[in-house]
Parts: sequence; structure tokens; C-alpha cells
Amino acid sequence: MPLPFLTADRAFDTDDIALPFDDHDQWRRPYRPGPWRVGLAALALLLASFVLLAAVVIAAAGGTGGALLTFGFAALIIGAALRSLRMGVWVSKAGLRHVAFFTTRTMPWRQTSAVRTAQQPVRWLGLPRTVQGQALVVVRHGGAPAALLTDHNADFLSRVEAFDRAADTVEAWHAEYADAGAGAAR
Repeated sequence: MPLPFLTADRAFDTDDIALPFDDHDQWRRPYRPGPWRVGLAALALLLASFVLLAAVVIAAAGGTGGALLTFGFAALIIGAALRSLRMGVWVSKAGLRHVAFFTTRTMPWRQTSAVRTAQQPVRWLGLPRTVQGQALVVVRHGGAPAALLTDHNADFLSRVEAFDRAADTVEAWHAEYADAGAGAAR
């Protein structure tokens, strides 16, 4: 039975025509979150459900102080899981945004001189252990290169093709909007 909607995995049969909702002013992640990131967030949310159940049991037993503390701990777990799903690189016409767990850095395209893929030691799943891999680095005008994505992070571990597509997409955004910003600044 054919379904009347398009799925995200299916290629469009159009000639790369922008879809009506394809608004380049909105911040978007040019790739999907990886299975490691989604799996860890799902496990954290499962843990949060058990902590919430414990908070309800504590509240039913009459321990309001303990119940409030347990509810707060569950809210902390839920917030951490949602923030971990939000982590990554986001692009828009305005620039490039790198969202980490505790920080978010936004760089306008005109402040970047290059976005390229480099072979270098990268951290494995964000842990202190480093392995040889690929990283998408951004070079600011007059600054040192900073890694945005790696092929060994929670989004791209064992998904080399997805890393290549994401890196190519971010490089294409840079090529389109960094040149447009430089032309407008002249």
C-alpha cells in the first residue's frame, strides 16, 4: 500500500528544488543525530522515568522533601538528555553555531576564512582517548582552527558516509554564505 507522504530517507525526485519549508534563515542541523547520541539519551530518559516513579512513591509515603529532591533530580536527567540531543553543529544564513553540552558558540560566516576536513587525532566519543580520524574544522580570520565535527563522535561513530555528507553540507553552506557575506561587506 503506497503512503502519500515522503519519508526522510527517501530521495526526492525533483531537481533539487527547495521545499516550501526550506527556510535558510532558520537554524538547522545538516545531519541526523547518530545512534550513540540517541541511544544514550533514550537510556537517560528511561532512567528518568524510574526516578519519577520513585518520586511519586516517596510523595505517596508522605516524604515531601525527599519527593521534591527526587523530582528535581529527574528534571535534571531529562534536561541533560534533551541538551545532549541538541548538541552538534547548526547552520543558517547568519552563520555557524556549535552547540556543546554547556556552551554554544555562534560565528557569522564573514568571520570564518575556511571550513575544511582535516586528518588529525580526534577524541573518541568525546572521551580523553584520542584516535586518528577526520575532523571538520573551521578557521576564523586570524585564529586557530577549531574542530566542529569528528568521525568518532556520538553522531558519526562507524558512519563514515554520514560524516562525509555532513562535512560536505557544512562546507557548501560556508561556500555559499561566506562569499555572499564578503561581497556584501565590500
